[in-house]
Amino acid sequence: MVPDIGVFGRYTYLVTELFWGTVALVLLVRAGALKRAAVTILALYPIAYAWDRYTLAVGVFDIPLRTGIDVAGIPLEEHLFMAVVPGLVLGIHETLFGSR
Repeated sequence: MVPDIGVFGRYTYLVTELFWGTVALVLLVRAGALKRAAVTILALYPIAYAWDRYTLAVGVFDIPLRTGIDVAGIPLEEHLFMAVVPGLVLGIHETLFGSR
């Protein structure tokens, strides 16, 4: 049975981003790859932002369990998502294949 995380109401998306962001951060720090990952995430961010803004504008998806805070035309949580997802991917990659 999957727990209902909707109990966080409008903070549900934010809570999930903070949880997975913490996992990503721990993996990156443990692998000694935080700086390299930050550079990659910053390089990817403009592409992710444009893609996200477009898909939200045309109605590809809707985010009902969010804070309602928009920054630069998209939900705050989406900005976090654009850092958390590549951070988690890079954290797992560096944990598995890093030089340490």
